[in-house]
Amino acid sequence: MMETHGEKITRLISFSLLYLLSMQPIFARGGLDYRDALTKSFLYFEAQRSGHLPYNQRVMWRGHSGLTDGLEQGVDLVGGYYDAGDHVKFGLPMAFTITMLSWSILEYGAEVKNMGEYGHALEAIKWGTDYFIKAHTQPNELWVQVGDGDADHYCWQRPEDMTTSRHAYKIDTENPGSEVAAETAAAMAAASIVFKQSDPHYSHLLLHHARQLFDFGDKWRGKYDKSVRAVKSYYPSVSGYGDELLWAALWLHWATGSGRYVEYLVENADEFGGTGWAVSEFSWDIKYAGVQVLASKLLMEGGNLTKNQTRKLEEFKLKAEHYLCSCLGKNKDDNNVRRTPGGLLFVRQWNNLQYVVGATFLLTAFSDYLSRSNQQLRCPTGNVPAEELFSFAKSQADYILGSNPEGLSYLVGFGHKFPKQVHHRAASTVAFKEDKGFIGCIQGFDVWYIRRKGNPNVLIGAIVGGPNSNDAFDDRRGNYMQTEACTYNTAPMVGVFAKLYHLEQKKEERHHLKQHEQLFEGLQGQRSWM
Repeated sequence: MMETHGEKITRLISFSLLYLLSMQPIFARGGLDYRDALTKSFLYFEAQRSGHLPYNQRVMWRGHSGLTDGLEQGVDLVGGYYDAGDHVKFGLPMAFTITMLSWSILEYGAEVKNMGEYGHALEAIKWGTDYFIKAHTQPNELWVQVGDGDADHYCWQRPEDMTTSRHAYKIDTENPGSEVAAETAAAMAAASIVFKQSDPHYSHLLLHHARQLFDFGDKWRGKYDKSVRAVKSYYPSVSGYGDELLWAALWLHWATGSGRYVEYLVENADEFGGTGWAVSEFSWDIKYAGVQVLASKLLMEGGNLTKNQTRKLEEFKLKAEHYLCSCLGKNKDDNNVRRTPGGLLFVRQWNNLQYVVGATFLLTAFSDYLSRSNQQLRCPTGNVPAEELFSFAKSQADYILGSNPEGLSYLVGFGHKFPKQVHHRAASTVAFKEDKGFIGCIQGFDVWYIRRKGNPNVLIGAIVGGPNSNDAFDDRRGNYMQTEACTYNTAPMVGVFAKLYHLEQKKEERHHLKQHEQLFEGLQGQRSWM
């Protein structure tokens, strides 16, 4: 039996509706694949793992390494992350990486879960926090470094072949290090919130360590690079320990809800520089902008605050606004962050993208705080709506992913054009699983470091140091200022990529719905004159 015109139109409508509903938007048409960027980001953390790799390790060109770490000192320090392209485990940048990964998940965990990456996020955080638990051997003792930077930098070896010193360094009451104690406390407190629902016991354990480390860092105050001289040339503390103590207090407040930590923040705000420092950068060393943004969140979300606490938090917010306005170019008297001709924030030549990703995350998060509280950013040149903050943050993320004068993605493995000679010992040398023959320090330099070819292993998900002030990038392995990647470069972008994908997904859904409505109206119009 032949179908009538009306039945045919009805069938076409039904088919079109099912087709449109079945479409899963990947990214905005002509736009960037933020989902792919996020997925690749988590792979990078697997490439940076030290220790005995798990059965579900996805970066197959890496093998077990550092399996005797701590043995010389009689402690188990196996695990954790290598910070960059070498094999030293530096406690301060590692802890900052975990804090920022946790903050990303706390802000945008639902989006990450929607993308099917939540399990990988938890694994990335836990690989760091498991190590911190090992490293915190006594209430007032924390092992903060494994390996010697000088010896390591004279050697170009795969981590699986390491012959350099694995001497471990600690802080204690006689050799204090408030910065690294407080940053590790912040990391474990932030992570405890992440694990609160999925693993309450682990969350409680992290919080226990966080409290002890905060008390240790606060009671025995001292700069950690004076106690651990070996770190002075690599991760010295320029800003001192005040920002880390305020930072840790805020994270402990969010983790515990205890008024004790808000009082600590308020009482020490002036002495530690939290309400005095007007900064234009946010990094593993200088945390003031992060402190000020996080304190602003506490103020903007309300709660049971006293008048004195509210007043002091307003002072934090003023400094947060200075930082954000400087990123947007909205301050007066040249108190703004410079930009490259291509529009990238530029703080300094060596690993400039670490400052860009920090700014991008803080702008993104603060734009959400403004939206939820129905406020605008107050800048000297006028108020700025939340949408403008996020729009600029998106421009920085897009620049990193390839929307730049070089047409190059600074996220390795993303897109068709990205750095091929990343300054990274493991990535630049033949994989241990392919060639188990021992590679010595000098042999590594002579055979692998000086090669003019691309790395044999792609360090997927790494964000390198990035271009210079004129948007130029020299992709050479020896150009470590531009081609070396760090864990704290990628960590803040996890949350940003998740939000960007979520918004693009919503945009695509609206686009498909509009297409369906137009198709339905058109078919209904045909049906009306048949």
